[in-house]
Amino acid sequence: MTSLNIWYQGARPKTLGAAIAPVLLGSSIAYYEDSFNLIISFLALLVSLSIQIGVNYANDYSDGIKGTDDQRVGPVRLVGQKLAKPNAVKRAAFFFFLIAALAGLLITIISEQWWFILLGISAIISAWTYTGGPKPYGYAGLGELFVFIYFGLVAVLGTIYAQTLFFKPYFLFYAFAIGFFASAILVANNLRDRQKDLQNNKNTLAVKLGNRSTRILFLILIISPFLLVTSFFIYNKLFLESKIEFITQIHLFAAFLAWKCIRPVTKHAVGKDLIPVLVNTGKTELLWALLVSLGLILETI
Repeated sequence: MTSLNIWYQGARPKTLGAAIAPVLLGSSIAYYEDSFNLIISFLALLVSLSIQIGVNYANDYSDGIKGTDDQRVGPVRLVGQKLAKPNAVKRAAFFFFLIAALAGLLITIISEQWWFILLGISAIISAWTYTGGPKPYGYAGLGELFVFIYFGLVAVLGTIYAQTLFFKPYFLFYAFAIGFFASAILVANNLRDRQKDLQNNKNTLAVKLGNRSTRILFLILIISPFLLVTSFFIYNKLFLESKIEFITQIHLFAAFLAWKCIRPVTKHAVGKDLIPVLVNTGKTELLWALLVSLGLILETI
């Protein structure tokens, strides 16, 4: 029998910051807009975490049965390393998708936004077909785009809208920023696995772009959130006479952690030497979201 610790490692806990960050940020914006709802925030977090864990198990299953997880560096592969039966991993994926669906249904009922059901269905289908199904889009270089959409735009804007029931253009700046971070995590992952994916005909974006262009893309993605939100602040101050104060820019303190991701990539680290980049990119996203959230909350005091 597979131990609980192996299942825990198979869920790839170091990736869960990407699920926490958008809900944290979306909830803090709802608080800033005086519309914070603790129950909806909790349920949104449950949805996000469950989908992240579900997609991790789903990828483990699909890559494992295809043989693309053989001889990989990085986290535990339950199927690829024969630590668990494929069908058991598949059931685990759908169990967490079910939790996400139920939590999402509760959000729908509370907010009375019935179109959330369609959004939830599309998110679960997207999670499964990343590496599963006859034509997985992750094998066609589209993974980063879907991560940007669902773990950036949908997760942030959905969390905000479920609580506020309205939309403001500035929400997009923060949603795009989180989307860039989430995509950077996947780029770092695929850069690490590029050679193995190339051998296994897994045409990720890193395979399609090549080594140099993938590294440039990573740098753009991890720097952009800082530039985007700071530019938004400067624009508001100069042209809109906004009351937003400089305290909202404390997110810049996360730049020291971003540098720990940037340096190995610019030094052409490969393989297992890119594992710290992957881990630190997730930490950077979470710290950045925490600091932005703190700034927004302090702004209301």
